[in-house]
This record gives sequence, C-alpha cells and structure tokens, in this order.
Amino acid sequence: MPAPVFGLAPPWLLSDRGAPVADALVLSHPEQFERLRLACPEAAPTAVLAGDPCFDRILAARPRRERFRRALGIRPGQRLVLLTSTWNSESLFGDGTEVPGDGWCGGDVVAALLDRVADEFPVDEYRFAAVLHPNIWHGHGPGQIRAWLDRARRGGMALIDPLTGWRQALLAADAVIGDHGSVTYYAAALGTPVLLGAVPLHALDPDAPISAFMREAPRLDPEASLAAQIDELIRCHRPLPGPAEFTTSVPGESAVRLRKLFYSMMGAPEPGRPATLEPLPLPGYEAGTVTVPLRVLTRVLGPGEIAVGRWTGARPGAGSDPAGELHIAVHEDTREVDRLELADVIFREGEPDDPRFGSPSVWTAEVLRRHRGCSLAAYVTGPSECVVRVRDEEPLRMVAVPDTETADVAGADPAAYASALHAWLATESPEAVTAHARLERAVTDGLVLRTGDRLHRVRVVPLSPSGSAY
Repeated sequence: MPAPVFGLAPPWLLSDRGAPVADALVLSHPEQFERLRLACPEAAPTAVLAGDPCFDRILAARPRRERFRRALGIRPGQRLVLLTSTWNSESLFGDGTEVPGDGWCGGDVVAALLDRVADEFPVDEYRFAAVLHPNIWHGHGPGQIRAWLDRARRGGMALIDPLTGWRQALLAADAVIGDHGSVTYYAAALGTPVLLGAVPLHALDPDAPISAFMREAPRLDPEASLAAQIDELIRCHRPLPGPAEFTTSVPGESAVRLRKLFYSMMGAPEPGRPATLEPLPLPGYEAGTVTVPLRVLTRVLGPGEIAVGRWTGARPGAGSDPAGELHIAVHEDTREVDRLELADVIFREGEPDDPRFGSPSVWTAEVLRRHRGCSLAAYVTGPSECVVRVRDEEPLRMVAVPDTETADVAGADPAAYASALHAWLATESPEAVTAHARLERAVTDGLVLRTGDRLHRVRVVPLSPSGSAY
C-alpha cells in the first residue's frame, strides 16, 4: 500500500470518528482538489480554492529585488547562490541515503558543498546564503547549526532567518541548490535556475506536481566541478512551466479570497476597504565580511590593470587552471591569528572616525609596525573606498570611479583594491622600474581591477597630513 500523501490523507484531515477536523481546507490549485478527492473523499466538501498568500507576497515584492540584494551585501555583477533544505533525513541537510532509481538523497551534501564552495568560487564573483527549514533549527538548536556552518559564515555565507528572511533571499538569488522542499519549488515557480542536490522521489506523491518537477529539473553531479555546474545552470536555464502553473491558479487573489472566506465563516460582513497582504519587509544589512584567510591570485594584464581572484579555501580555483601570483590577505579580526604573521595584506573595515583605531592612517601604520612580514595594510572606510599604506610609504586613499553608464559607485570589495595594488607593486619589471615608481604611476593614472568579467576603475589619492584626500 502506498504511503499516505502528506497533508491530504485521512490521518491529517479526519478525526477519530471519521469527520473532517477543519471547516475549510484551503487549496491553491484545482489539481490539489483532485488528489484530495482520491486520497480523502470525506474532506473534499471542505475544500476552498483561495490561492497562496505566501507566494502572492513574494510576487508583490519582485520590484524590490535589488534592495534585497543590497541588504545581503551583493555587489553589482556578483551572483547569489542560495542553498535550501527541508527537514527530513533525505533532505539536502539530512544524514542521507542512496536510493536506487532516485540518486543521492541528503548525506552530508551541505558539508561537501561548503568545502567545494571555498575552493571553487571566488568571493568577489559569488556570494552564498543558506535557508534551512525551521524544524532543522528546532531539532538541532541554533547553537549547533551556527557551529556546523561557522567556517562558511566566516567565509562570507549568509545564514538566513528561516521565518522572516527566506522570501527576500529567494527573490535576491541568481541560482538555488535545493531538494524537495517548498522553498526549492517556489524558486522554480519564480523562474530562478534550480539545481537539485537531493532527490527522494520515493518519498513523494508520484502524482504531485513537485514529483514531475523533481524528475525534470537538473541534478547536482557530485563528481563534476560545482562552479562549472552553476555557470552552466544559469547560462542554459529555461524555466520549467510546471512550478509556475501549479503553485497557485489565482495569483494575486489570495487576500481577497481568504478574507471573504473568513468573514463568511464568522457570519459577518466584510470591511469596505480592499483586502491586502503585509508587504515583505526590507531585511537589515548583512555585509558578508570574510574573516577567514584569503588566498589571492593576481595577474598583471597591462600597465595598471590587474586581475584579482580571492578564495577562502585551501585550493584556490580548484577545478580550473588559474594562472598568476599568489599572496595571502587576512582580516585583522580573523580567528586564525597565526596567519596574520604570514599575511602580505592585512585589512579591516570601520568608520573613518572610529576613535578605537585612531584613524585609518594611524591604524595602517600600527599594523605594519606590529606585523613585519606584511607589505600593505588597508582600512576599508566604506562600500567603495579604503585607506591603504604600503610599507615605508605615506598613506593613500583608494576609491572606485563611478560607472559612466549607471553612475553606480559600488564595485568590488575595497579590500580587493588593496590586493590589486600589492600585486602591481610586487610585479617584476624588465625595465627595472622600482616599486616606488610604480606607486607614483598608480597615483597618477589609477588602477583597473578585473574580477571575473567585470572591470573596476580605482583612483589612488594621496592623503594630506590631516588624513583627508588632497
């Protein structure tokens, strides 16, 4: 005998006496009524087609996608990949099994993914976030969840609130790695590229739309490059029609239909004002500061033009063949404090007038005195600028040049500017140009920083004795 369909079978819908436990059972699509009629005909008379208020709120918030992305610290050109897991053992975050015909279902998939994320994805081109089902948080406890994901979070991954933030993160995402949970299905309904990391078909109603989606959607290949799979997923994406069709048959109508239902059940007239849903709130800002040591690969492409890739893993650019020179950049607040003595670049962020650090000029001088192996210190003072000091030189201000087409100032992370400058000064020149001469050229001409396929122009400006730019 097949397992009962979750939510539509007698154990969930009927009392011990066989009577429906609900006066009204709200459905979002007529196909659910047909499955209800077959699975529990006694409850079918209580069914009401009223849409999906959760999805309606997501649809209404679509115009604010860029705000949600900025709230997560996503920079122009940066991709956000969302990991999402439902709560059972066969989920993306589950302990896992391998089911014949289904493929891999759970099984430390997230732990393996996070290691590969650190090695394969440069932090200036990709940002990751995780949405875990509330039952995962409840079952293991917030402390355990944060402990399991600690290094990933210090590597810049955002851990999304499972009740108040997941819809906004879903709208902000460029791609989703998920399982058979509702967040994955909502992502597909929005047209977002989805890669399935857990596919427990045996646990799903074979007639449910999500089963059809799980059979058709692309699956994660654990043996192949994850970065290549994400790039191909986004490049070749064609939305499957099923999720958008079956999530709700009456998009945008749930507020009107639900209020009408509730007031009719109370026997009261509806208010004269329109029925509305609460808009999705704008989350607080989460910068995604990376405090694990960064392995930085750089290539000088031409006079003052440097390609920069920064990774949080032990094998930067794993799965590809990146060329260039390697240096280490470390946040001053890193937990791996021993790496500060090996760092070529040490950086931090803060307000320029924070009295705890004296000033950016004072802090950079102090860092270079304390860490004799460090070549350059960078104090990030805002989303598009920083103050840097090269050893034995005066401090400089590096600031992004606004894009001429969009006037957008926010480019790469200013800490990447510092790595670009370090690479430019460290390059051996056949003309025997000194590092000081190269620094003067950077002040005169600026630098061009390349992250992935994006160019960022940066001005390099001397500071006055008071610490302000000339």
